[in-house]
Amino acid sequence: MDMVDTGNDVSPWLRPTLRPGVRGNRAEGTETFERAGQVVRTDRSLNEIVQRRPPGVTAHQWNCASRTRFDFVVCDARTHAPVFAVEFDDPCRHTVETPRNRRMKTAVWEAVGIEVLCIESPTLRPATHGRWIVEYVIDARAYGAGASDGDEAVDAFSPAPLSYRDIIGRLPDGRTGFVNDLGAVARAAAIDAYVSRQLADPIVRGLHVTWQSGPAEGWAWLAAREKNYLFERTRIWQHRFSCGVDPARLAEDLATAAIGERLKRLATDEPTLYDRHHLGRELDELRRRGAEIDGGFTFDHVSFD
Repeated sequence: MDMVDTGNDVSPWLRPTLRPGVRGNRAEGTETFERAGQVVRTDRSLNEIVQRRPPGVTAHQWNCASRTRFDFVVCDARTHAPVFAVEFDDPCRHTVETPRNRRMKTAVWEAVGIEVLCIESPTLRPATHGRWIVEYVIDARAYGAGASDGDEAVDAFSPAPLSYRDIIGRLPDGRTGFVNDLGAVARAAAIDAYVSRQLADPIVRGLHVTWQSGPAEGWAWLAAREKNYLFERTRIWQHRFSCGVDPARLAEDLATAAIGERLKRLATDEPTLYDRHHLGRELDELRRRGAEIDGGFTFDHVSFD
């Protein structure tokens, strides 16, 4: 996975999203909100935030990348220069051209020096869940930057700074737990659904892996009927980007959150379920490709039998 430390340097190819002389500085139908000293703008094309086609990028690559849109662009509140962009990707809309188009887009992103977070999920949508996720990432990055600033004051025998994901506090239901676990609400909803006899099991289970030179991938599943499961898979790509937490754990948390979205529709919609044999084959494929996973496959204890 392409991960590098992010700093305050701004690529010379990027231009501010707020420019003098542009009336209103907001495209019709877009939203703007602020978080932690940054301004977030929605629904922006690459062409709107890049000066021009950089050297080394073919016209075909540029045309492919520039006509696609970022769901969110996070900007410095003072200069309005882009800090990073977020793209949501629905795998249900993939075609045979998707891998090639992705390669062309990432080549352009690399050339212009923009940091991009891509979230692939069949359930999570930018209009419904995007702001919540973007704000989480902004907060996680800010927390991580603050922890790094204090590293010099910590001696060699002190514990490492606590990850943003591992902060413990009071949850909405009054219990103590990981307050920055994006799947916490879904886990509580699963227990409620089990108590009301809508599910066969109350526990949302999951796993996560990071593919070498590829995305982080998180799974979450929940037994809705005997031997039949609600299942979600989320993938996260980081291009020149760090999301402030372990991306594989974030992918699993987001998959769990997506299970929560599915639980909201249990009373009105017949859920799409996966049988244990199908998921078992998917799991066997992960095991088979263990050499392609950072740190190998560490979930041998998982089974759908």
